[in-house]
Amino acid sequence: MKNFIFSFLALLLLPAYMSGQVQAIKGKVVDSSGMGIPGAVIASSDARATADADFDGNFTINAKPGDILKISMLGFDPVSVPATAAPMTITLKEAGDTALKEVVVIGYGTRKKIDNTSAVSSIKSEEITKMKVINASQAIQGKAAGVQVATSDAPGSTPSIVIRGVGTALGGRSPLYVVDGMPADNINNINTNDITSYEVLKDASALAIYGTRGANGVIMITTKTGKGKLTVDIDSYAGFRTPLKKVKMANSDQYIQYNNAAFINQFPAGRFSQNQPYNTNWFDEITRTGTYTQNNISLSGSSENIKYFFSIGNYEEDGILKGTEYGRTTFRSNNEYKISDKLKISQNFSVSSIKNTPQPLSAFTSAYRQSPLVPVHYPNGKYGVPFIQNGVISQTGDSFNSVGNPVVALDYNNEQQKSVVLQGGLRLDYDISKSLKFTSQFNGEYYTYKQYNYVDNLGLWLAADPNRAESGYDKKSLNTNTLTRNTDDYFNWNLSNYFTYNKVFGEIHDVEITAGIEANVIGTREKTTADIKNVNPNSNFWGLDGYAYAQNGGVTTYKAINENESRLASYFGRFQYKLLDRYLITGTLRRDGSSNYASDYRWGTFPSIGLGWIVTKESFLSDVKGLDLLKLRGSWGRLGNQKVPLNRQFLTSGLNYNDGVGQSIISQIDPNLSWEIVEESSVGLDIELLNNRLKGSFDVYDKNTTNAILNSTPYSTSGITAASPTHVGEVSNKGFEISLRWDDKINDNVSYWVGGNFSHNKNELTSLKDVQLATITGGSLGNGETTKMLNNTSVGQPLGSFYMYEYAGIDPANGQMLYYTANGDKVTQGSLDKTRDRKYVGSVLPTSNYGVTLGVTYKNIDFSVDGYGTGGAKVYNGKKAQRFYGENVEASLATNFWTPTNTNASNPAPFNQVPVASTYYLESGDFFRINNITLGYKLPLREEGFINYCRIYVNAMNPFITQKFSGFSPEVLGDGELVTGTQGVELDAYPALKTFVIGANLKF
Repeated sequence: MKNFIFSFLALLLLPAYMSGQVQAIKGKVVDSSGMGIPGAVIASSDARATADADFDGNFTINAKPGDILKISMLGFDPVSVPATAAPMTITLKEAGDTALKEVVVIGYGTRKKIDNTSAVSSIKSEEITKMKVINASQAIQGKAAGVQVATSDAPGSTPSIVIRGVGTALGGRSPLYVVDGMPADNINNINTNDITSYEVLKDASALAIYGTRGANGVIMITTKTGKGKLTVDIDSYAGFRTPLKKVKMANSDQYIQYNNAAFINQFPAGRFSQNQPYNTNWFDEITRTGTYTQNNISLSGSSENIKYFFSIGNYEEDGILKGTEYGRTTFRSNNEYKISDKLKISQNFSVSSIKNTPQPLSAFTSAYRQSPLVPVHYPNGKYGVPFIQNGVISQTGDSFNSVGNPVVALDYNNEQQKSVVLQGGLRLDYDISKSLKFTSQFNGEYYTYKQYNYVDNLGLWLAADPNRAESGYDKKSLNTNTLTRNTDDYFNWNLSNYFTYNKVFGEIHDVEITAGIEANVIGTREKTTADIKNVNPNSNFWGLDGYAYAQNGGVTTYKAINENESRLASYFGRFQYKLLDRYLITGTLRRDGSSNYASDYRWGTFPSIGLGWIVTKESFLSDVKGLDLLKLRGSWGRLGNQKVPLNRQFLTSGLNYNDGVGQSIISQIDPNLSWEIVEESSVGLDIELLNNRLKGSFDVYDKNTTNAILNSTPYSTSGITAASPTHVGEVSNKGFEISLRWDDKINDNVSYWVGGNFSHNKNELTSLKDVQLATITGGSLGNGETTKMLNNTSVGQPLGSFYMYEYAGIDPANGQMLYYTANGDKVTQGSLDKTRDRKYVGSVLPTSNYGVTLGVTYKNIDFSVDGYGTGGAKVYNGKKAQRFYGENVEASLATNFWTPTNTNASNPAPFNQVPVASTYYLESGDFFRINNITLGYKLPLREEGFINYCRIYVNAMNPFITQKFSGFSPEVLGDGELVTGTQGVELDAYPALKTFVIGANLKF
């Protein structure tokens, strides 16, 4: 009986006994989406045991039930939970984005944001992919203070990015892109879905590590790698596009009324009869509803020793301009191999193939200018032309304007472009010791481009006059057709080797030192151009074989150009020090040597220093409620811009250039020519308030280009006539930046955010050396008028300033346009003095940029809105000002113009002459646009299902805009040339588009 009672009590006490004994505790570590997290560390301080999660996140650890298990993994918030005898499922949340945890990518490494002394804007990948655009830089518009992004909706276009103002007049102003360690000029070849981080380095403390390439800012892009178990991610969407704003042009009746008034002196009875047979809307005739699709699929995952990521993406677009088609296919492979505990090798490789069938954007200007009286086709099928007979549009008669048929320009344009970009690299990371690591990285880029443009000269000749017959075409002296073929290819590579030393001494001295060398080669760029006449119309025969040089059917021009190779050798170092977890010092030094310059001016040294103070770590602020972070920053540095005009020796020749007869040198070489140097000082403040719900930063900077390159005029006695580049100018950019964001949650189901940023920049050509500049004119309108000028009188003005006559209103006596002279008198354009009466009237560069964002999530529903705007810029309505005679006009002009009975009209009397460039056509470029509205819904799927994640979304991109400009879009990139070209002049411009998208994102 006693044995029975003892045995019974032992059975009752067995679970309690077992709970106090060490046993195998099993479980699984997963992320917020339920994916296993391989490599997570599980530790029990009670049992003094540790374990690592396997490929699927499963683990087994010897511990007692009730022991506290601490689970940690890089990139996730650590958690502590009590062990249980039953299998456990432990969810780790990704690390929060407060400054205490966030890591930013900097040159040749990473840094905790709280320990960073420089100005860096970090944009999350979900912010980039939320806006469904082909180029990631379009998606960051309005999301980073101090970063101006101007975009064009033309298929395949490259956005213009300016960081903290423009410091160069003739040199390149685009930032340097560094993609996975590879320097690049743009990211048109990168699938936005492959990007995991996008950092903009803005101040000298961050940029000096890039030396001669850092003056325009640096954008660091890191593409994705794998983690966790095998995941298949599919993102697919489709959208359609229409013009955001149309310019309403005069219809037939309005055109007749306006032009009869304009020609009243020549045709007192009226040049055009009423009730014309046609009323053509030319804009509608050359456009269509644009469509585009994007399909992406990626496979990613990891094991104990391998991380892998593969992706394929395809983008196809039919532009709104008829005949415009663009397609891009990308492939990416990023893999990481852990060879041993000390050695890791990473490999990345990408291929992009782009096909494009561009159409001439001049069709938009022609559609604007062509008369609505002209038909697209006559009843017999022939193309309409501006012919008039007895006041009525006819196939015969006199031409009443010089504008071509816009549809003809599209129908007879036959151009194809194709390019392939291969980028790849290998990176080796070797841990020499716990504190010292060696990194070696090689990246290469190969680019090849092919293009042809076939022109049917005979067809265009026939289309220009419906009365022509092929028999009247002089085939002996004129080409039947012309074919132009172009090729372009290059190979660039970059090799960097550097050491990184990191150690904490005495628990208060945190030191990190980076030192290395780098070689960068921009390879020889080989370009060929061939012009062939009278080819077989069948494109299968459009090769060069079989065509003799300059015969009746043959090659008329052949050029083969090899651009010089450019080499850059560099030494760099960076010292980062943190004392007592609150005092920060960063010092960088880079020495660059460039093959582009003379031996005495080949090397340059670029230092910077940054200081930081985390004030909230001080005892006197540690107990202040609501103040979570207060950090002060300050920096100074010197940067370089090597994208500048180089020395070129120009020749003039006599009768026989090929034999070298009569040649003479007409330009001089500046032996001191080198890169432009930029010095920048800045101070900043970072804050986090109210339990990290309110975050913000404030920066002030002063950036000066001390030796800007401009073209100088040689002394008249030298015998030299051509201008040459030399260091003569100083350009200043001064400004400030503010960004704030509030993140909060109302309850477990509802969270929201509101944010915004504002930046102001003053750009100015502050001084010139004692030199006579060669006058540069820009912004040509194609009618003999220019809108910009840069010379010695430009000191004190922003770069890219408009230079023109000031409009003085309408003469009430006759309705003619009046202009101010230098003396303040009002005169007509025939009395203006081109040398004295023009003035500077503003710049295309905005003085302010701002962005706003807000969003809310409710359970599985998410909604967000992003907006962007600029202020202070001027835009010239070039298409409106490009007039000769008989062109169409805007409806607002045709319905309210001066007449003897309407002397108070806002528009002058109708006229038919080339107008001078004046402020009459110069308008405000201020605008605010809703960039993106997103609504998404996550289906409530089971984590263990085949499809464990599905989000359906709709996007409206650029649905609304408020603008003062009367043209298509106040964002006018033109040819991208600020001073010499048409940036800021709307002429041959692609309209801004509004886009509606529906798509889905699935994970398996």
